[in-house]
Amino acid sequence: MTSMRAAVLHDVGDLRIEEVEVPAPAEGEVLIRVAVCGVCGSDATEFGRGLVLAVPPVTLGHEFVGVVAAVGRGVDGLAVGATVVSGAGVSCGECKPCRNGRTNLCRSYTTVGFHHDGGLAGYVLVPAGIVLDVSASGLALDTLGLTQPMAIAVHAVRRSGLRAGQDAVIVGVGGIGAFIAVAAAATGARLLVVDLNQDRIELALRLGAASGLISGSMPMAARLDELGMDVDVFFEVSGSAAGLAAVLDAAKPGATIVPVGIQRGEPALPLGRWTLNEFTIVGTVAHVYQDDFPEAVRLLGTREDWSDIAGEVIPIDEVVEAGLQPLLEGRSRQIKTLVDPWASTPRAAQHSR
Repeated sequence: MTSMRAAVLHDVGDLRIEEVEVPAPAEGEVLIRVAVCGVCGSDATEFGRGLVLAVPPVTLGHEFVGVVAAVGRGVDGLAVGATVVSGAGVSCGECKPCRNGRTNLCRSYTTVGFHHDGGLAGYVLVPAGIVLDVSASGLALDTLGLTQPMAIAVHAVRRSGLRAGQDAVIVGVGGIGAFIAVAAAATGARLLVVDLNQDRIELALRLGAASGLISGSMPMAARLDELGMDVDVFFEVSGSAAGLAAVLDAAKPGATIVPVGIQRGEPALPLGRWTLNEFTIVGTVAHVYQDDFPEAVRLLGTREDWSDIAGEVIPIDEVVEAGLQPLLEGRSRQIKTLVDPWASTPRAAQHSR
């Protein structure tokens, strides 16, 4: 095959399904035949609200799984036919953060799907150094399509320092909050999840949360007192002013606050109170492939069925109307939308082993 279909972003609001040439791997690169690719909120933002990261024309998509189709010179340990998942970040490996194992903070960091053509296509080229062979995992390809967002959650939880026996709150059970619930519960911590939607709270309870709270139904601090929780870590994932305000109102001295969601606008922050209460504010961005991807795959193996996260897979022709646009408008029917670049019609996701 010499050509493939790809979802190419040309400008804000201008994404085209085009027939493009299948690339050939250069030295150190791997060509992956994409099985499915997830649609991320950042894809929707670049498409619908403004170019922040993307450098058009570029094929979107950074949450993909597939099979090795070809390898370039110098690539060892990745055989043609292997099932693989890939990181999204491309780092130099030489700057100070890279030398310290913080490749997500590389001084020349670029991203597959924004700076390099991504996985919303039949094939994608990636550096071999961020490709993980998961053939032995026994997981279905559609399940493995959730690896990258799970790795984002693993990284956020690892950054927070959350551990067994502690209490944590997750505000916002959306595309990342749901995965944070899995990763946080896996530490052995007790979780309260907060969301506007009862169905999403019930999902989080199935994912390992101990309790839920409908946003606005009662003060978060009162609910925590009711449950006897003295919270060690707050994950604010909604990115809303109300969510952050609720966290700051409920946080007791010594708490760690992880603002995962990006706040819209510039909120007024009571820095004096933060100082006097010795709050620890922890930023988190992307993932560290070497640390976070193996754990993400392991966590995906802890459930038999992920259909409540990703139940339907759409064809690439529907990526705008059934993937990007619903994310922009807050009406997505599922936590994670997966795209099959080879499908002509929607299909049920296959998560059985």
